[in-house]
Amino acid sequence: MDDHEHGKMNIDVQEKTFDTFIKWSGYAVVIIVVLLILIALING
Repeated sequence: MDDHEHGKMNIDVQEKTFDTFIKWSGYAVVIIVVLLILIALING
């Protein structure tokens, strides 16, 4: 079995998944903030 070399693993898929996760998390935060503002405006 080959010895593991630090930093040699292909992580393209993991990076793409993480980028997508961060993007959708940002969208979710924006939607939640907008909903909270709308609720505050409606309830006066």
